[in-house]
Order: sequence, then structure tokens, then C-alpha cells
Amino acid sequence: MLNSGRLRLLSLLETLGTVRAVAETLHLSASTVSQQLAVLETETRSRLLERTGRQVRLTPAGLLLARRGREILDRMAEAEAELQALNDEPIGTVRLGAFQSAIHTLAVPAATRLATTHPRLRLELIESEPHESGPALRSGEADVIVTTTDYTGLSWGADLEVIPLGIDPIVLVLPREHPLACRTAVNLAACAEETWAGDRPRSYMAELTVRLCRESGFEPRVACRFSNYLLALRHVESGHSIALLPALAVTPDHDVVTRQLSPPVHRNITIVVRRGTTRRAGVHAVVAALRDHPEIPVLSAPHQRPGREQHPPMP
Repeated sequence: MLNSGRLRLLSLLETLGTVRAVAETLHLSASTVSQQLAVLETETRSRLLERTGRQVRLTPAGLLLARRGREILDRMAEAEAELQALNDEPIGTVRLGAFQSAIHTLAVPAATRLATTHPRLRLELIESEPHESGPALRSGEADVIVTTTDYTGLSWGADLEVIPLGIDPIVLVLPREHPLACRTAVNLAACAEETWAGDRPRSYMAELTVRLCRESGFEPRVACRFSNYLLALRHVESGHSIALLPALAVTPDHDVVTRQLSPPVHRNITIVVRRGTTRRAGVHAVVAALRDHPEIPVLSAPHQRPGREQHPPMP
């Protein structure tokens, strides 16, 4: 009989790569994880891991069981939700991962609506940027994610279901008195001598900023890097930098101006789930709440495609 807890350990090992990373994710000791994986090998009578010094990697049997195990865990969660909700009321916990600018615009309003419509459903919100949310979805750490499929660092395979949500412009953020603020649209070539506030290295916005600046003929001079858009906006407010940010990230309470780029740039905002999991009442309710959002002025309908799509280079 397969043990669901041990299957989860093996699935996480395939995603995270090391026993230590699995242990840290689940707040266990590395020795406990190793012992449980050894028990799983005994239970399955299969060699699941190859050990080289302190490193381990999955054998072909281990890879097969890790991937099937993820499907099994999803089916178990689906069955539990169906048994608990014979009256069709979503119940249990759904983990929603969303990038920073979608938290206050999409995720929190959805959570507020769900608290009223489905009070027995617990929505756990996780801030997760595009380079983080895809692996979290595949490993089972998230059940639903809001992301951009323009991030090419992750393959969007047949195991995932992608649901278009809208189109978010990328805007140039300037101090209110900046000379470029008098323009309605700005070609980035005009910003070659500016100082920039940037995102974390290897993040979607950091890669996109560098790419667009290089396409405009210069290397951005970055004065600071923040994982929090609030800090970046405060830095721009102070007059010490300019920035490229998603329009969703810029709220009216910041003393900055935004200008569209010339030519325009946008990112495609999507909901992504593991294929088949929308049959779970809770996952279905969360997806429906995200899609049924109040009007957000900067978010265009998915079928509209203003400007050009931008894809960061493959890592």
C-alpha cells in the first residue's frame, strides 16, 4: 500500500532536487526525509534513488513514481473534497500562488468574495513570482496560480491547464517632475542615461527590463533591487530612479506618473492549474472567483492584444 506522505516526499524531491530542500520545505530534518524515502523503496520493492556521496537522484523508477504520485495525490485530494462536499459546497484548503501585483488586485478580492459565498472553503494566499509559481504548482505546494505565460523559464506542458485572465501593460514609472513626464508615450532610448530601480536578479521583471533596455541600445544602470514593488515605487518617488513595472503594481496612492512605452509592451495574465484539478469543488470555486473579478481599468480583456508581447531570453 502506497503512503501518500511518502509519495509527496518523492514528488517534491523530483521538483526541488535535494533532500535538504525537501526537508526545509516541509520543516523536517534531512534524516527524516531520507528514512521515509528508504521506507518507500522497501514498500515498492524498487530502487527509487541513486546515491553519489551526499547527493541523490531519481532512477527511472523513481521518476515514474514521482510523477504518478503527483497524479495520485491530486486524485486523493479530489476524492476527499467530493466526500466532504456531497452537498456541492466547496470545503477544505486551496493554496493560491500569485505574483505580487496580483495579490491586492485579484487574489485578495477573490478571497473576500469566497469568504461570503463559500465560508467553509479556506483560501491560503502565497506570494509567488512567475519563476517560482510554476514549480510550486507542479510540486503540489500550490493548487492554483496567477502568473504570466510570457515567462519562458518554465515549460507549459499538457499537464497544466492555462486559463487566460487579461492583459497587463508594462509602464515606465517616473518621478512626478521628471522631464519625460510631459510625454504621453516614451521610447526607452530616451532613458539611456537614467538610473533604474530593479527587481531581483533572474526574476521576470528584471529580465524583461534588461532585455528592453538592450533592445533600445543601452545597458540599464541599476541603483537598487527590491523584491517589493512598494519599495521600488518609494525609490522612484524620491527622485533617485525610474522603473519599468506592470501597470497592476502602480496604485493611485504613490506620487509617481506612469507613461506607456513606445512601442507598447504588455504581459499576458493567466490562471494555471494542474490539468483535471478544476473538478475539485474548491479549486473550481477559486478559479471562478478570480475570473469573476470587478473591473480593473489597467487589465484588458484576454482576447485583446495591444502592442507586442515580450519574452525574456531562455536561461
